[in-house]
Amino acid sequence: MILSFVQLLLWLQPAATGSGGGSGGGSGGGGSQYCMMQAGIMVAVLLFTYFFMIRPEQKRRDEAEALLKSLRKGMKVRTTGGILGEIISIDEHTVILAVADKVRINVLRSHIAGPEPEKRESTETKDAKTTEDKGAKKPDEARG
Repeated sequence: MILSFVQLLLWLQPAATGSGGGSGGGSGGGGSQYCMMQAGIMVAVLLFTYFFMIRPEQKRRDEAEALLKSLRKGMKVRTTGGILGEIISIDEHTVILAVADKVRINVLRSHIAGPEPEKRESTETKDAKTTEDKGAKKPDEARG
């Protein structure tokens, strides 16, 4: 494809004339070099666009589709609007979320941001336990 594109550009390039011009004879090859340089720049721009714009977007879209296919009843999810809920039922286009006791909302499946990660012991309580342990050891060290 690139080769045919370069051939098209060479075909569009005007033919160099052997006569005339007092600027030094035999400089007709410069036009084709300029055309090849333009083609190279165009190819570089197209490659840059593909690898830095189109390909990452395709990856994000594929990941989002895989996420939406992995949704199951009973999962806790967060919507793009920030609502946290548990999936009660799911079909092709909509999801019914339970957000509180006896409160259910219909959400478009495409508006599910992702599953909510399981909550672990918060780092604040770990830090508090570590501080308490250090505080209890310091008076003993001072006496010893």
